[in-house]
Amino acid sequence: MNKQELIAVVAEDTELTRTAVERVLTSLLENIQAAAKKGEEVTIHGFGKFAPATRAARVGRNPQTGEAISIPARVDLTFKAGKQVKDKLNG
Repeated sequence: MNKQELIAVVAEDTELTRTAVERVLTSLLENIQAAAKKGEEVTIHGFGKFAPATRAARVGRNPQTGEAISIPARVDLTFKAGKQVKDKLNG
């Protein structure tokens, strides 16, 4: 399911316009990203937790030449599913 399909399903379920649902979804995603950029976790009770995770710099290899390359440190966004989500997926 992509973003537009999600918007269509939520609009149908809530009887809101697709434009209104798109604005809400866009705001939600932007606020999760902003919180992660500040180093904060975002927990949605019953769904899961989004958290920034730092990956250390490391040395990798170019698969074509075997040459060592430096991979810089970076911050990723991780997601840990909540109990209700896990139960729904496995139940």
